[in-house]
Amino acid sequence: MHLVCPAGNLPALQAAIDAGADAVYAGFRDQTNARAFPGLNFSDEELRQGIAYAHARGRKVYLALNTYPDSARLALWQATVDKAASFGCDAIIAAEMAVLDYASRSYPQLARHLSVQGSATTAPALRYMHERFGIERAVLPRVLSIQQVERLCEQSPVPLEVFAFGSLCIMVEGRCQLSSYVTGASPNRHGVCSPAHFVRWDEHPDGGRSVRLNQVLIDRFGQSEPAGYPTVCKGRFVVGDETFHALEEPTSLNTLELLPRLAQAGVAALKIEGRQRGVAYVASVTRTWRDALDRYRASPQHWSAKPTWQQALSQHAEGHQTTLGPYHRNWH
Repeated sequence: MHLVCPAGNLPALQAAIDAGADAVYAGFRDQTNARAFPGLNFSDEELRQGIAYAHARGRKVYLALNTYPDSARLALWQATVDKAASFGCDAIIAAEMAVLDYASRSYPQLARHLSVQGSATTAPALRYMHERFGIERAVLPRVLSIQQVERLCEQSPVPLEVFAFGSLCIMVEGRCQLSSYVTGASPNRHGVCSPAHFVRWDEHPDGGRSVRLNQVLIDRFGQSEPAGYPTVCKGRFVVGDETFHALEEPTSLNTLELLPRLAQAGVAALKIEGRQRGVAYVASVTRTWRDALDRYRASPQHWSAKPTWQQALSQHAEGHQTTLGPYHRNWH
């Protein structure tokens, strides 16, 4: 299995490559990718440098082109496909059919991966995207059980990539309406959940903090309570007589213990989430998974998840806790 790691900027790309990533995924500083945070992503020159750095070491760079343009702005996405081809990207990761169609017709030699934002969870959907747009790989949404992943591996016409570690999205990616409901800015079109200019933090006399998204209270935190980036799905809400994380707790997906089962199912690549995270996160998480994959490859029958690996990953998890998420669901 290949290890595909996040690169939110050039130092993170270099750190991922140095720590053992087989490929990294990156985006430009615009709304064509789903991590369009201020201060993140690549200029043209930085991406050229990153591609050269990766290729010199035998690794690959995938361009995240995974948001949904409207008809008035489609030319920006098409121009980004042009850049991906001319810069020497090894693949684009796209979701929208017009973008995939343009890429398949204009640059048939440029590999096309179906983004998780494409929300393909069935064999017929994967077959259609393969036959119509020539996708060479598909990234599965983080809503499937391990049994469903295994069944799709048997039926899919293309190799499959799954998320292995990082922030857990409870929605069918590409279909989330929560942030757009509160802000009017769709994360699937504007490239980010909870756009920064809608976020407001307030300090309280007791040392606590509260955070609002477009004037809507999302959460309150105690003086020493850790606070992540505010998204609607991970806020605390009053439900009946209780106040709690009604939709999702701040936690990270961690499938390390499932590595043998994913390998035996035929999963082609494991993806680490976190282009919005720093260099230390990228380096540590990549190094841990590289070690785990190498040891499994060397001796599958004797492999087990080391406590030190889990400890290292837990340090970088949201809320310092991890979950198998839908992977461990016993209904499907």
